[in-house]
Amino acid sequence: MKQNYKLLSRIFLFSAVLAAATFIGCSKDEDEYIEPIPEPVVSPVTVDLTKVPYDSLSKYHFFDGEGEIIAAMKDLSPSLDVLPYAPASALFSDYAHKKRFVWMPKNTKATFNSDGTILELPVGAVLIKNFYYDNVQNIANVGGRRIIETRLMIRKSEGWIFADYKWNAEQTEATFDLLGSFTDVVFKDDNDVTRTVNYKIPNESQCVICHKSRDINDVTTYIPIGIKPQNLNNNYNYGTETKNQLTKWIEKGYLDSNFTFPTAENTTIDYNDTSQPIELRARSYVDINCAHCHGVDRHCDYRPMRFAFSETKDNLANMGVCVNTEDMQSFPPSLSKIVNAGRPENSMLYYRINTTNETYRMPLHGRTVLHDEGIALMRDWINSLDRCD
Repeated sequence: MKQNYKLLSRIFLFSAVLAAATFIGCSKDEDEYIEPIPEPVVSPVTVDLTKVPYDSLSKYHFFDGEGEIIAAMKDLSPSLDVLPYAPASALFSDYAHKKRFVWMPKNTKATFNSDGTILELPVGAVLIKNFYYDNVQNIANVGGRRIIETRLMIRKSEGWIFADYKWNAEQTEATFDLLGSFTDVVFKDDNDVTRTVNYKIPNESQCVICHKSRDINDVTTYIPIGIKPQNLNNNYNYGTETKNQLTKWIEKGYLDSNFTFPTAENTTIDYNDTSQPIELRARSYVDINCAHCHGVDRHCDYRPMRFAFSETKDNLANMGVCVNTEDMQSFPPSLSKIVNAGRPENSMLYYRINTTNETYRMPLHGRTVLHDEGIALMRDWINSLDRCD
């Protein structure tokens, strides 16, 4: 009996040890952490080239933001793969602020032609430019922001198309509108000066004037303006880092890594930077504000000026310096030269940027008020030149 008891005890003990070992082994397997396979991160952006332009801006999902908290569209928080950018100098648009972005389809990138020409973006790419005012005084939320419009240029297989979206008063949506319109804006500028503008949202034909170009076969196409390497060869604050924009495009996969950066002398500057030589500031100003029309095969190519940054270095005649004016409309006879060196009051260029009269003002579109800072810059530059006679 005792032997049977001992045998049973040993069997029980062995069974218990075996069970414990088995339990421990199973527990180890069950408790072991296995790294889950992450879901692929996919951009929400939707650009169906067979359906664009959409009737509303929200359908593109450019501004859904990233992360768990979805941003409101009016925050202009870019979705995944929507990359912000800014040219060194900005085209003046009645003191409106701008936020610019670029988006490209997966596994596509821009190609480089030259410093003085735009980057060649792939089919499916979209350029996004938002126009807005801060410190607006004539809205319910006085002192707040009002987004006026979002302009898109979309690259389709047959070329670039325009799409403009006008924001509603609630700032919750923007709807497709290429008919053009005006809207009054009262705001305080960066110097706390209250200004009033009758802001002009362009119609499609006005978009064409600034963006058209003729090729060697005299076929008119539309092209962007600001995405030249010379305009992007500067640092940009991306929030988490500050980096050269061209470097960021390469890292993002939006530009070939074998791209050759523009030299310093071929890089535009911020024309508002008073620490820079006044000639560089003036050349950068006319490059971004005037060159898209005053160039070969552009809208105003019949005029002698060639305002592109690459064409004004060591060639002041291309900026109109001491160049005689032609019989142009009914201008005052004292305006005998496009730029009368040392005499801004006798310069056609200065006269035309210093008026709001639609018959005479320059640029033709995008401006309804005087650009005080730009006028002062060009006046000081003209005064810095040796006189023509």
